[in-house]
Amino acid sequence: MYRVWNFVATYSVLLIAGAVVALVWANAHPLSYHHFVEYPIWFNDRYGVDIASWTRALGEASYHYEIGDVRRVVTLHYLINDLGMALFFAIAGKEVWEALVLENGALRGKKAATPLVATVGGMVGPIAVYLGIAVGLGSDTFDAVSRGWAIPTATDIALSYVIGRLVFGAGHPAVRFLLLLAIADDAGALLILAIFYPTAEVAPEWLLLSLAAAVIVFVLFNWLPRRLDRGDQMRRRSTWVRKRLSWYPYAIAGLVSLYAFTQSGIHPALGLLPVIPAIPHADRAFGIFADAERHLHDVLNQMQQGLKVPVEVILFLFGLVNAGVALSAIAEPTWLVLAGLVVGKPVGIFVFGALAAHVFGLGLPRGMRTVDLVIIGLIAAIGFTVALFVASVAFEPGGVRDAAKMGALFSFGAAGLALVAGRLFRVRKQNG
Repeated sequence: MYRVWNFVATYSVLLIAGAVVALVWANAHPLSYHHFVEYPIWFNDRYGVDIASWTRALGEASYHYEIGDVRRVVTLHYLINDLGMALFFAIAGKEVWEALVLENGALRGKKAATPLVATVGGMVGPIAVYLGIAVGLGSDTFDAVSRGWAIPTATDIALSYVIGRLVFGAGHPAVRFLLLLAIADDAGALLILAIFYPTAEVAPEWLLLSLAAAVIVFVLFNWLPRRLDRGDQMRRRSTWVRKRLSWYPYAIAGLVSLYAFTQSGIHPALGLLPVIPAIPHADRAFGIFADAERHLHDVLNQMQQGLKVPVEVILFLFGLVNAGVALSAIAEPTWLVLAGLVVGKPVGIFVFGALAAHVFGLGLPRGMRTVDLVIIGLIAAIGFTVALFVASVAFEPGGVRDAAKMGALFSFGAAGLALVAGRLFRVRKQNG
């Protein structure tokens, strides 16, 4: 029986806990909350957020610091969003990589075709609704909010999985369909982040350093030992490298790649992704976030297991430093993000999924109905983690960003809509 790694459910609880604490704190004592999140740890010229952006985020309290002639500042918000979240995206990237390249990978073959087409609908629909309503609100509003078009494209993997189990039961094929869609959706969101939301002018030479780190560590510690072991059934060199060096060479390459991304203009949270293909991995996939992976001893799965607790802590802190928005921040961007998620997601997933299944003849998993696509679309409308992340990148600190974040937080209400839709459409839960 296919079971999902408990980590997925655990981190959703910690993420929500951090968000709740942030909401209460930011509305009860906003000055202390923002001073905590934006506290200047290190003023310098190379790392951190731009001084002007930090000044806007902290407000008048920033005038109490002797800044001097520096351009950047490292804050808790920066450490979590730009560096800590690199570990979270590495775990998501690992699942995408295995689903694409390994035998039985979830994103390979005809079985993945309908979910992938539905994923496209789940991104096109929200963008169309967001920008369409923004155009209708007038040119001034459109100019202010248009940069946030990617916010409602995201799907929160963990929260969607938890709600999917509540609606369909753990054994229903719609749950695996939803997981596949969510991981592909977030892969698309990461691609959008890299292409459309650079943090500065892109410097390709730094990206070459990241690529070089990945290639060198792959050749020296993965390909070469296996090459030298040809004809040796004991695989002594590969075994020595795996047992003695373990994950350390890849961690060093990851740090080099992460540093390169901080200087490249591409968001640093994506900095570990180029190294993932270089790490030795299992021969076949067991499913997205499959519980069986914890029994594997390849370096990639061992690294994932080792990151479990750090990422759980980071996701709690991510909720804490990103969800602290005053309720008074609700404005047009809130409703644009919410409409993109709650209307655009289910419509796009249903239309594209139905076209793939019935017009293109790709079909649906056995035991799954066409109407289940509507419910999957509502569950996928829970943007939360990645939606909050993109909102932080898309807008400068201020009212528009806070309003957009509120829309991402309100998207959790789609869970209630999904539960109601499950009842209306008479979903038969399949546990086991």
